[in-house]
Amino acid sequence: MWMPPGQNQSWVSEFILLGFSSDPTTNRTLFGAFLLFLSSVLGNGLIITLICLDTHLHTPMYFFLCILSLLDMGCVTTTVPQMLIHLSRSQTISFAGCWLQMYIFGAVGLTECILFVVMAFDWYVAICYPLRYTVILSWGLCTRLSARTWACGFFSSLIHTFFTMRLPYCGPNVVNHYFCEGPSVRNLACMDTHVIEMVDLVIRVFMVVAPLLLIVASYIRIVQAILKFKSMQARCKAFSTCASHLTVITFFYAPATYLYMRPNSSYSPEQDKQVSLFYNVFTALLNPVVYSLRNKDMKRAFLRVMGR
Repeated sequence: MWMPPGQNQSWVSEFILLGFSSDPTTNRTLFGAFLLFLSSVLGNGLIITLICLDTHLHTPMYFFLCILSLLDMGCVTTTVPQMLIHLSRSQTISFAGCWLQMYIFGAVGLTECILFVVMAFDWYVAICYPLRYTVILSWGLCTRLSARTWACGFFSSLIHTFFTMRLPYCGPNVVNHYFCEGPSVRNLACMDTHVIEMVDLVIRVFMVVAPLLLIVASYIRIVQAILKFKSMQARCKAFSTCASHLTVITFFYAPATYLYMRPNSSYSPEQDKQVSLFYNVFTALLNPVVYSLRNKDMKRAFLRVMGR
């Protein structure tokens, strides 16, 4: 609902999330699909548990994988439970709830953007400087990299959310999305949003484009190092791992770049919701499979933990 205007001002006290469809049959299908996607929470939760319990996995690589799984869980749990509620009951979300959802989703997503850079650096050191790996990536450095990654992501999201939610919203209050996504909410503002869009563009360049360029540069160096391996078996194994990492990075950055780095003139609500669902949920489901559940160390850790 939106509150009637006073003499000089009007405002909304809550938003209505339109979601995917008003058809009950479609909503029931989506409800079942989203419940299946919640299995990503179990997969990522299993990874975190194994890494915490098994001392053999207390290495920089698995430390960063643990953080990735935690971020994936945060991404899914920030949007999917609310979406399930809206499919079965009310579609409204309070102004404060919308503010919080936008902030946490943005913080988790931006933190993950930077974490992929850190993970690429980890892989670069492991391939190019294997004998000095533990010296270069000390626990002190890993802790500092992790803390700065979280700080950058959450601070950047705070700027984005603050500027978006302090805009005047006079009604209508229907958000054409399944969660409080920044651009979709900002479209309802009662004033020109050009300045806010420029602020968002600067954040995206530093938090999406710059990390992606650093990842590409890291993997170029990694490939060059792999090509120098004398053993064909070692090359194939390294390229297989590299391909798995790049698959996850592609599935994360491709939809993110499409959604947040294109001009507003090409905005398509229905298509954007589908791409956003893929970006939000599918990558969180894919990461445990690609990064960890196919990993022999993780399988051995699972057997050790289950054998206790």
